Amino acid sequence: MKVASGQFAVSRSWQENAATCTDLMTRALAGDADLLVLPEAVLARDIADPDLVLKAAQPLDGPFLNEIRAASRGNGLTTIMTVHVPTDNGKALNVLIVIRNGEILARYDKLHLYDAFTMQESRNVTAGDEVPPLVEVAGMQVGLMTCYDVRFPEQARRLALDGAEVLVLPAAWVRGPLKEMHWEVLVTARALENTCYMVAVGDCGPRNIGCSLTVDPLGVAIARAAEAPILLFADLDPARIAHARSVLPVLENRRFARPELISSRKL
Repeated sequence: MKVASGQFAVSRSWQENAATCTDLMTRALAGDADLLVLPEAVLARDIADPDLVLKAAQPLDGPFLNEIRAASRGNGLTTIMTVHVPTDNGKALNVLIVIRNGEILARYDKLHLYDAFTMQESRNVTAGDEVPPLVEVAGMQVGLMTCYDVRFPEQARRLALDGAEVLVLPAAWVRGPLKEMHWEVLVTARALENTCYMVAVGDCGPRNIGCSLTVDPLGVAIARAAEAPILLFADLDPARIAHARSVLPVLENRRFARPELISSRKL
């Protein structure tokens, strides 16, 4: 599988962001990518207006995704991103969507909300309550995660045990002391401990670090970005996964049961 990572700075205009996404889709296709991963919350962002994610939320059949779906028709590129979708309770869901040939193949509502480091995502967003599905892309099984999910190893392990060979992570990783180190350590650990590829793609606006990173099943970074917009490519090889799992059979050697989602969001 050839994967493209489309790192960019999300603006407060959904029209501008839709144009950026469709341009990255065109460039990913020109580079023969099978999969394009974009950042988290690509509808709108403004550090001066933390409630914009709620005010700018659109339904899955709204104009933003209609443009993205139209751009995806007639080709085999799979595109993954997250958007905010309004709910009946006055909040939004942070929804990861998988699009191919004009259709939404899968969705995943973010499980772990970023209520940490002085941020409170749950003020505007409702947490999901289902384990994300797997999606097949170019013959490989892809598991879905979003940003803060990377701090919870149970989710990655569950997806690996469900059959994931690749884990994708759209993100908007907030700057702060040691945060770039946290990002690299966590992304690498989730790949290595599950002998999966990890494709983590970040927003690179004024509040977020960018630093998109693709890591192979033995913890080797095979593509990385700095702080600026970029389209990165990497080749993901099933033989590399087979080799990693033969020399490092952690999934076979584990002594703990398959992780299950807690039914209540409150522990």
